Amino acid sequence: MTDSDPVLIVEDVKETADWLAARVQAAFGAGRAVRQAHTLAAARKLLAREHFGMVILDLGLPDGNGVELIPELLPGRDIRVVVATIYDDDSHIFSALRAGAGGYLLKDQGDDEIERALAGIRDGVPPISPSVARRMMDFFVQQDRLRENPETGKLTAREKEVLILIANGLSVGEASSSLGISPHTTRGYVKDIYRKLGISSRAEASLTASRLGLIRK
Repeated sequence: MTDSDPVLIVEDVKETADWLAARVQAAFGAGRAVRQAHTLAAARKLLAREHFGMVILDLGLPDGNGVELIPELLPGRDIRVVVATIYDDDSHIFSALRAGAGGYLLKDQGDDEIERALAGIRDGVPPISPSVARRMMDFFVQQDRLRENPETGKLTAREKEVLILIANGLSVGEASSSLGISPHTTRGYVKDIYRKLGISSRAEASLTASRLGLIRK
């Protein structure tokens, strides 16, 4: 992204889009061009005819999930995708990051916090809200605990990921979305986890995960 590249904000609430536009111009200068799209369809039309250096993307849009747009943006484009949303759960965070988002900001942050996060892009700092960064760190700490514990050594890497997600309260559908796999495949992993750990329910999975220190407080 160069200093002259315009920014596209994909956000269905006009007042929120205007607020984000003001944060962009505060971070990068009042002269930075900002366009707005309020649906995925409108965003696709703008992207087809204009070059953008950055897309700030909401997830809950009238015609679909913003994550759907991310894989369309990245191939062959020099573009940064930053999610700006109210969703702070693992399912939304990890599905967006797996799709290729280069940042994840929560809309409940203050003006100054959003502006600093965006301005940090110039120095190569990914714009990630502190609570999201903590969730990411927690996830990797949990992965380390699973690797080190002999009780879960029989699980594959993917099964360990599924165990962490369902133990932290995600449904099969949410875990599937987070991991980018089908619900059918996720159910298969859950079945294998139960068999390998000698358990038979989500409650037992949660108890096992709690004993291993995998459930967030």
